Formats: sequence, structure tokens, C-alpha cells
Amino acid sequence: MDAFDRFWQWATKPLESQLTIPAELHRAVMELAPEARRDRAAVNQAAARVLDPER
Repeated sequence: MDAFDRFWQWATKPLESQLTIPAELHRAVMELAPEARRDRAAVNQAAARVLDPER
């Protein structure tokens, strides 16, 4: 599962779900423009910058 799938699984979870994501992933995606959040490549690239800065 890539960052895009992980974020959207979390974003569309039922309210009672205990599913969480790292704060860094949330912040990276939320810094993107709303339309870019639906772009798999943009989300994965933003996540890679914060979750694996050596890349």
C-alpha cells in the first residue's frame, strides 16, 4: 500500500474507526493543493520527502 492509498483509506474511514496515519504523512498531504491530493504521484512524492528524506 502506497502513501496515497494509506492517506485515502484513513480520510474515508468511518468516524468510529481507530485507524491512524503518521502526522508527517497527514501534514505532507494537507500541504498540497486540494486537487493535488487526488493525484497519486503528487501524494507519494510529498510523502517520500517527509517519510524518507534520504530519497
